Amino acid sequence: MGLVRSILEYKGREVYKINLDESVFSALEKLAKYDVGALVVVDKHEKIVGIFSERDYARKVMLMGKTSKGTKVKEMMTTTVYFMKPDNYLRECLELMTKKRTRHLPIMENDKLVGLVSIGDIVNRIITEQKTKIKDLESYIVGSDYGAEIKLPS
Repeated sequence: MGLVRSILEYKGREVYKINLDESVFSALEKLAKYDVGALVVVDKHEKIVGIFSERDYARKVMLMGKTSKGTKVKEMMTTTVYFMKPDNYLRECLELMTKKRTRHLPIMENDKLVGLVSIGDIVNRIITEQKTKIKDLESYIVGSDYGAEIKLPS
């Protein structure tokens, strides 16, 4: 498995954020607008204070009978945030995500937020790498024409 940096280079480094005092409804609008599963929650100084995800909405807002417009993000966000660096291995991210049961990791470099990696990003990378390895092994074992159409003389 490669480095976190490789995922950031592929998907980009843009991270969608929301202020902790905004409403859950605003968070849902941003999740939908940007087609993402989580937002990094920041305070007025842009310091990371949590993550708000679709999971938080489903498990905390809906199940507790709260309303999206009447509830602030800070009341429903996940406050324990784990971080990784661009030079961490994807395997390390996957191990941390599995152990801590989290689906999103902010990526920090020199105390600055430079990206966000989801478990889906990592799984997609693993699948892509495995497909490439399989194709390379097939070519090595059978030859580079493996799977090519063979035309027989008439």
